[in-house]
Amino acid sequence: MWLNAGYVNFEGKPKVYRGREVYHMDGKGATYKSYDWIYKVRDSYQCYFDRESLKPLWFRSRTSEGGFEADYTYSFDHQANKVYAETWNSDRALRKDTLPLQPCTFDLMSIIYYARNLNFAGFREGDSIPILAYINNQIQSLYIRYQGKENVKNKDHQVYRCIKLSVMMTDGTIFKSGENLIIWMTNDKNRVPVIIEARIRVGAIKTYLKSATGLRNPQTAILKPK
Repeated sequence: MWLNAGYVNFEGKPKVYRGREVYHMDGKGATYKSYDWIYKVRDSYQCYFDRESLKPLWFRSRTSEGGFEADYTYSFDHQANKVYAETWNSDRALRKDTLPLQPCTFDLMSIIYYARNLNFAGFREGDSIPILAYINNQIQSLYIRYQGKENVKNKDHQVYRCIKLSVMMTDGTIFKSGENLIIWMTNDKNRVPVIIEARIRVGAIKTYLKSATGLRNPQTAILKPK
């Protein structure tokens, strides 16, 4: 039985960060108060990344999941190949670290927009794209797997032409490790996520597209209007 237990909101805006033209991404997710007694979630994610290269410049996550709280901030210095981290969670005090930065390394927000900009024209179903990400103060070797193209019906009965991806996840406070995150995003120039499925420690979640505004390109992936 699926319950309408929470919401997720993503917003992206062009900005200037330390003299560079960037995109500022702001993501928030939470359970509705009526379901907090099962597993209360209050998550907030923000990042800045370069408009041309998509390289991350700054990231912060503030999460509260099932009573476990964490606050992680990463500043990326691509010239020095270093990441300056300030991390705190319910199990330990604030810690400051200087960490190595390898090429093609992202944070949890910028990795989403990197995936949306990949060119899948030359990929075959089952091909994987390796990627590195800073998660919980460590470099994690992840991958995105191209699962082909598929038409999907959203909760509002609109049918979309989609690209299907699975993402390798690591153990965290809410997610299970493995290829447990599936994304269907529009097969057009916008690459808007339509449906997201994920296995978590207390079951599974599905996220459906409710609305998307301010898109750069016309929506051409809708097959059956509602």
